[in-house]
Formats: sequence, C-alpha cells, structure tokens
Amino acid sequence: MIDIQNITKKFGKLAVLQDINLSFQKGQCIALIGPNGCGKTTLIKSILGMVLPDSGSITVNGKSILGEYLYRNNIGYMPQIGRYPDNMTIGQIIEMIKKVRNSNTALDEDLIHAFELEKMFDKQMRTLSGGTTQKVSAVLAFLFNPEVLILDEPTAGLDPLASEILKEKIIREKEKGKLILITSHLLSELDDLITEIIFMQEGRVHFHQKIEDLKASTQEAKISKAIAKILKNNRHEPHH
Repeated sequence: MIDIQNITKKFGKLAVLQDINLSFQKGQCIALIGPNGCGKTTLIKSILGMVLPDSGSITVNGKSILGEYLYRNNIGYMPQIGRYPDNMTIGQIIEMIKKVRNSNTALDEDLIHAFELEKMFDKQMRTLSGGTTQKVSAVLAFLFNPEVLILDEPTAGLDPLASEILKEKIIREKEKGKLILITSHLLSELDDLITEIIFMQEGRVHFHQKIEDLKASTQEAKISKAIAKILKNNRHEPHH
C-alpha cells in the first residue's frame, strides 16, 4: 500500500529523517510515536507530498508519489492544528471543501452527527475553541471516505467524550480494511486501536513491531508499559 525506502531529509545541517524504511498495508492501524522533534511530522508530510525528501522514494499502491497529487484524494489527513479562514463558518468550510473536491463518492458524515456539529454550522471558525476546531479537522479527514487516514495527534484538545467518539470511528474504519496512521504521545489512548507501533528517535526508526509481538516480548499487557520496558533496556545496552 505505502512503501517508504531509504528516505532522508535534512533541514540545513539537521538530519530530520535518516534512512527511513517502512511499509504499511491496508487494515493496519499504526501508531507513530517518539519524542517531539523525532521526525514524525516530517515523515507524515513527506507521505502527503508537503515535504520533499532529499533522497529515497515513497510509493503508494506501487506508484511513486513524486510529482503526483491525485493519490492524495485517497488520503484523509487530520493535522495537529488545523488552520481555517477566520470569517468562514463551520458549515461554509465543509461546503467549500465538498465543492473543491467535487467528488462523486458517497460522503461519510458520521462524525458531523456524532459530534453534533450541525447545531454549530453558523459559528465562525475564529470563535471556536481548540477542541471544536479539532472536531472540524476530524470531520474533514473522514468526509470523502479515503483508503488511508493520517491523523496527527488526533485526540489532543478533544474532551473525553469526543475522544471516545473518534476512537470508535477509527476502529470502524480499520475494520473496513483502511490503513490508519496515528501519531501520538498519549499511549494510553491507543491501547484498543492499534495493530502496529513504530517508535522514532532522532530521525531514525528505533523499532517497528506488531502489537502482539511487542506485548509478548515484554510480557506487558499495556502498550505504554511495553514501550517503556524496551526503551529502558535499550538505554542500558552499550552503543556500538
């Protein structure tokens, strides 16, 4: 589905991504975790074509994304902080994006109803709380029923009920066979969702494991505990 080969990216002298190799398949829900500045967002933006890697290749369904843009129609992206025109209302933003996409696929408006956004359609974007803006970003990510969902810190700023609604939606979409990529540093949020985990540090993939293997090798039932154990063990190993 998505293959990333030998991706490297520098900003000035800072190597943000160093020789990243990853492969993602449909039906997986993958958590991309790691400390701030580890390269997670740059990796996501590379997949979306918003950042051009210095070397390496990214293919979606076997085709290179270099110079392409249509593949993005199959990706729903929820940014960490959505930026929207201040004076437009929620309803206008959603209508505008439907028009721009002019897509004839059946729209997925589940989240509009679940978040009860219809009641707020005439509220201007600049008046919204961070949490409500996040809900709008979530609605837009799922709206065109994409094959791939890339969610950057999706539950940050959402209240517990909205978080739960979004998590249930993510699980339903995964069960339909979509590929879902989530970045997060709230590991407790991810326990019921994810099938694989990728831990990045200083621009490298530290490990990429299936959840059941991770839990088995660490003998921990919780993802957060399993990861803590791996990181602790790695710290004590001598560096070659």
